[in-house]
Order: sequence, then C-alpha cells, then structure tokens
Amino acid sequence: MKPPLLLIGHGTHDETGVAEFGRFVHRLRCRLDGLPAEVSGGFITNARPPLGDSIASLVARGHHHLIAVPLSLTGDRRALGDIPGTMALEQERHPTLEYDLGRPLGPDPRVLKLLAERLADARAEMPRFVTDEPPAEIAPGETAVVLVGHGSTDPAVNAEVHRVSRLFWETHAADLLTVETAYVSHTRPGVPGGLERCRRLGAKRVIVLPYVLFAGGVLERIWAQALAYGANHEGLDIRCAEVIGDCEGLADVVIDRYEEALAGGGQSSAPAARRPSPGLPVTRPFPSRRTPEAGPGAAKDAGLVTAIAPRLSTAGETGGAPPNHEPLDVDAFEMEGFDAERPEPETEGAIGPDSMIGVAGRGEAGEEPRGDAPDGPLPRPGIASVV
Repeated sequence: MKPPLLLIGHGTHDETGVAEFGRFVHRLRCRLDGLPAEVSGGFITNARPPLGDSIASLVARGHHHLIAVPLSLTGDRRALGDIPGTMALEQERHPTLEYDLGRPLGPDPRVLKLLAERLADARAEMPRFVTDEPPAEIAPGETAVVLVGHGSTDPAVNAEVHRVSRLFWETHAADLLTVETAYVSHTRPGVPGGLERCRRLGAKRVIVLPYVLFAGGVLERIWAQALAYGANHEGLDIRCAEVIGDCEGLADVVIDRYEEALAGGGQSSAPAARRPSPGLPVTRPFPSRRTPEAGPGAAKDAGLVTAIAPRLSTAGETGGAPPNHEPLDVDAFEMEGFDAERPEPETEGAIGPDSMIGVAGRGEAGEEPRGDAPDGPLPRPGIASVV
C-alpha cells in the first residue's frame, strides 16, 4: 500500500471554503482508492479539522510515512503558513513520523487551462442590463482581463503573479487586448487599479479572473472591489469569473504532485542515516606505527615510516637542515597519540544548512526564507491559495 496523501490547507473562517476543501478531499479519496492510498486533509489555522488531528489519525492507523501536498499556487509561507515548523511539532509528538513535501500546484499548464475555462464561462455569461436595448457588440480586441492574486509582503511572490499573467495571455488569451495583474491585499495595484489600467488602454469589457483555488472570503473581497469600481464607471462592462474550485482538473495536478514526491522529487524529512549518501570523500587516517603482528598492512605502514626516516636524517647533506642536525629517532614519536587525537570523519549524508524540513523526531525547522528570494525549491512559481 502506498503512503497516504495529506492535503494541507491554510484555513479560513468562511464555511464555504471549508466545505469546498472537504469536497475536494473526498474527490481525491475516490480517485486514489484504486492505487490504493489513503487521503486525509487538515488546516494549519482557523478551521477544522486541524492538521494535527488528521496526522494523529493516520499514525494511529499504522502510517508513519506521509506525502504532504500544500494546496497552494505558490510556496509563499506567509500566505499558507509555516508548514515545516508545523510538521516539526508533529514529529515531536510522533517520533516515528516521516514525510515528503510536494511542490506547489502552479503555474502548471493544467492550472492555466482551468483559468481559461473560467474565463470562457465569464465571457459567455449574459450581461445584466435594465433597458430593452440589446448590448453593443464588443470585439475580443476590446476585452481585457485582470488576473487577481492574493498579494504578499514578499516581492518575489508578487512577481510570480506577473509571470502567470504573461503566460496566460500568450497561451490562452492572445486575442484579447491585455491581461493585467492586481492583488487583493498587501501590495499594489489593487483590483480597482487593475481595472483602471484596462479602461485607460481602451477596454470596453473587463473580466476579473481570480487566481484562487477555492471560494471564500477572498473571492467575496475581489467581487466587492470590482463591483464598487463598476458603480462609478457605468460605460464599462465588468464581469467576475469563478475560482478554479473543486474539479477533476485540479485533482489531476494534485495527484501528479503526489506521484512526483513519492518518486523522490519532494523534500524529505527522513533522518540523515536513512538518506542516500552525497558521495563525499572519506579521509584516510594518518598511518600509525605498527609491528608486523598488528595485522594485514602493518608491514607496509612500518616500511613507509622506515623509508621516510633516512631522508630526514640526511637532510643536512642537501641543505634542508643544519649540518650538525642529529638523525631523526623514529621511535621518539608516539604515532598512536596522533591516531587518538585525530577527529572522527564527518558523517555522510548530513543535512545541509538550507534544508527545509527538520530531522524526524527532533522538531527542527528549516531556516526562514529571505524576503528577496522565493521559498524552498520552487521551480514553478504562482500564487498561494486560501482555503
């Protein structure tokens, strides 16, 4: 049986987001039932079930190796929470617990495809109007998109949203006027700022596209800001798309991250003794003075010392030492003392200083990322989800 999949959510006070998270966990249970692999999920803060309860339940059923996948579009720790620190605390409670941490979900091409589907639904939606006059035809070149992320205090994470916007424009919305970027909080521009940019570029219709996984308070704030801007700009057709949500396409991405971490592509919390050796060279000890009876190779070591001694004793004849230098007495050196004082070789497989995960059973967490660099190994950036 394969290790269980543990889905990690940030948590929200909104019951809609919690319910959608639960439905998504159930969907993955149905998908992975044939592998077979158990699926569980929990929140770091603000919602039930807590992550600790889900882990305790898996350990009680005999699972001591987990595959943890954060439901996040990026690896922004400030948005999702301190996963390494939380898991380190769980390893203190369960000393036998080990886990592999999967990569974030975006910007996977399948995530961009899901965004394109939400955009198409919003474009096809019938506009709401109060007059009997039919709406004016708006060409694709007069339609713009505002892709809205959460926003972060980390500039590198905010830059990833711009990258996603550009990727989405070139791969799924090349016929539109533009794809601008906006954020809900923590940084600029906000949703009204993104809409204003589109209006000044000549857009007659703007579709607000949330770069968010599940519905909840964040989605409501995005819609509220968009509608408030539209109330003061009646000539602009503003539409709001849905979030990615609980769907088969998102489940495909999560399962792919699970299989990747299972194959060794994730970040492991296994103890150093169980990790593969990095192949560091082993230093040979300084040869000690042995007698032929000391074992195999002793005569060879003794011959080495004997060969060196005459050269040292005649160094004065070649100018390397004063002429009156006395011959070297090899027996005056206690070579065993050098062996006794020699430090032990370094243990192979030691954890590097930039390891993200603490040692199992010790509760050590990795170093906090710098504000000017993205977290952990994050080869595909995006924007974190609030669930």
